[in-house]
Amino acid sequence: MDTLSYKTVSANKATADQKWVVVDAEGQTVGRLASKIATVLRGKHKPNFTPHCDTGDHVIVLNATKIRFTGTKLENKTYLTYSGYPGGQKSATAADIMAKKPLRIMEMAIRGMLPKTKLGRAMIKKLFLYEGAEHPHQAQKPTELKF
Repeated sequence: MDTLSYKTVSANKATADQKWVVVDAEGQTVGRLASKIATVLRGKHKPNFTPHCDTGDHVIVLNATKIRFTGTKLENKTYLTYSGYPGGQKSATAADIMAKKPLRIMEMAIRGMLPKTKLGRAMIKKLFLYEGAEHPHQAQKPTELKF
């Protein structure tokens, strides 16, 4: 006898309904926006979320260079990279990275909130960052997502 009063359906690659959404990042704070985008990329906003399957949507982020940091994080926050060799650790402030590669800040913030597995590497490929308000994905008919 089945005693469950509800039935859950696990999603798989065939049943996942992946849509395209557009997010405008102008004036948004980095961490708050990154966590919401990571939720959409992962698919946790959907009722059929399955942890072992990629059920998330494709996300297009416009005006990704016009994000903002709160407080003094732009000058004080440091990002560390390590090459694996002795003496290969480098550090850069958020202001330095924004001057050289402005899209990199948003990409690193979102990547850090996704799983560190093959599934997470597949999810980050569904993220498209653009500096301006134009994007080449009009054929996919993306819907606007407001946070």
